[in-house]
Amino acid sequence: MAKDSEHYRLKERNQKELYHDLLSQLPPCARDYLRDKDLTTQVSTRISYAYDLLTFFRYIKNVNPIFKDKEIKQINYDDLSRFSAEDISEYQHYLEFSTEKVDGENHENGKRSIARKMAPLRGLYEYHLKHDNIEKNPMILVQMPRIKKDKNIIRMNAFEVQDILDAIEKGNGQMSERQRKSCDRTRQRDLAILTLMLGTGIRVSECVGLDTTDIDFKENSITIVRKGGGQDIIYFGDEVAHVLQAYMEGERKHINIADGHEKALFISSKGNRMSVDAIERLVKKYGRIAVPNKKITPHKLRSTYGTALYRETGDIRLVADVLGHENINTTIDYYAAIEDEHKRKAAGAVSLRKERTEK
Repeated sequence: MAKDSEHYRLKERNQKELYHDLLSQLPPCARDYLRDKDLTTQVSTRISYAYDLLTFFRYIKNVNPIFKDKEIKQINYDDLSRFSAEDISEYQHYLEFSTEKVDGENHENGKRSIARKMAPLRGLYEYHLKHDNIEKNPMILVQMPRIKKDKNIIRMNAFEVQDILDAIEKGNGQMSERQRKSCDRTRQRDLAILTLMLGTGIRVSECVGLDTTDIDFKENSITIVRKGGGQDIIYFGDEVAHVLQAYMEGERKHINIADGHEKALFISSKGNRMSVDAIERLVKKYGRIAVPNKKITPHKLRSTYGTALYRETGDIRLVADVLGHENINTTIDYYAAIEDEHKRKAAGAVSLRKERTEK
């Protein structure tokens, strides 16, 4: 059940194998930095850091003549000190946009992505400077992208929520005949997925990991595994319960489920546990059909739920708890979204040219 399920055990094993493979490709100075984070970060985070550091070292090896004949695994502390602020700035520009492939890779990133990809490199230098392995940190001379906090969270209003659920259940005029037939085959499953996500605010990864044994209809609850690996129980209403039961007693019973996927709650048309990518495509498909003026993603469903829950309860801590936010400041974003609604009321409230009355 939940984090003890075969799905999560296999996922954890695959992540550990990938992480150790990436470590084997990195120089000792990078491995030391990443291993220092073993107890404070999730393995998925360290995998991302490892990829970003590998990208940097591959870039340096390919564009800097000094390191052309040197293997990445041979890069040492002296080499770290030889990288100049200019080298790192040029790498940052390479991340922003490059058509010339380095080891089969080219890049095009926005400011937020660049800042994220530069973070492990900055951490690498700070770590080794702190441990007296290097004498200077060229990163302090490199200007990092300025990220403006986006307060305009996209979410759906009540009518749009109804439209997207109606599009699944009944279809709409925007669907082609081919789309309609495709949706008919998985109507109960698709409705259960979107209703569950809109009715609980769970993440797409949490939805994917659900087994049938994680559903408790006596308590109307699901047991999920949070992003950080912790287990949690989330409660849902009767509307969610109804569509989940309809799917489990209907479509799911008639699917030829592949070996090893028998416990998965949401099954693909091929009989496998649905993947994160598959649910993302599913949500985007119905979003384009029912709410074409907004780019709807699984995270937008989460934003929609968080905003609606705060509107109904006014309890920001409850919203943080249900959404699984470790930092309540993250949850404040949902409050900011509601404030935007308040500001919209100002439009048209003041009349600039009032009609004159006859005396």
